[in-house]
Amino acid sequence: MAFNYEKYLRTDKLPTLWCWGCGDGVILKSVIRAIDKMGWDMNDVCIVAGIGCSGRFSSYVDCNTVHTTHGRAIAYATGIKMANPEKHVIVVTGDGDGLAIGGNHTIHGCRRNIDLNHIVINNFIYGLTNSQTSPTTPKGMWTVTAQYGNIDPTFDAAKLADAAGASFVARESVLDSKKMEKVLVEGFKHKGYSFFDIFSNCHINLGRKNKMGEAIQTLNWIEDMIISKKKFDAMSKEERVGKFPIGILKKDEEAIEYCEAYNKVIEAAQNKTKVKL
Repeated sequence: MAFNYEKYLRTDKLPTLWCWGCGDGVILKSVIRAIDKMGWDMNDVCIVAGIGCSGRFSSYVDCNTVHTTHGRAIAYATGIKMANPEKHVIVVTGDGDGLAIGGNHTIHGCRRNIDLNHIVINNFIYGLTNSQTSPTTPKGMWTVTAQYGNIDPTFDAAKLADAAGASFVARESVLDSKKMEKVLVEGFKHKGYSFFDIFSNCHINLGRKNKMGEAIQTLNWIEDMIISKKKFDAMSKEERVGKFPIGILKKDEEAIEYCEAYNKVIEAAQNKTKVKL
């Protein structure tokens, strides 16, 4: 039996405004299937999105949604989760939205280990605003703000999230939606900050302008960069250059979740004692 996507979508908002062949639609379907696997009531789900192509996520899913300002999705989501700790909050940002202007909020969301599911749609470029360099743009690539080639070092978003304190970190790509779905389910089950670095294609503003052609060529480029964590761990330092491990990269079940820690502060205040974590 075919999966009933319409059950989860605002069909009056379709078709989407994403470019033909964009990976955002693949991610949207994987998120919906993961929510279905979790058995969540959509009245208990809130999707928070920022500005950019990824920001349109909140327009299409039929649940509680908030379309926020640029870079502030994690800040909004933190407030939503603190006020409604029993709800399931999913945050969708782009690499620019979540790692540049919103990078500070991402770092402190990870540090607090608040129970958010943060999906970074990492297409290596500012797509919606016409091709500026993002924190994940590879060195040497053309952008409108680096017309002679990008010289900035490339961010590894998963390493950033791990170092900042996220208790669940994973990376997948739009090349395998089923694997992405499985990783999303594991992250959704996790109590704490779940960070997903999802490699996606922007063949219009990154691919074409860097002579990679249409969507399939940009996807082939992504495929050449990714490798399973098991194989990556067995590689030498030299072999790892330009490669990114995929799968679940970190899962810490012992770290205390922020809302739970905050409840301990409330208890301590009521009893006029110091908080014990």
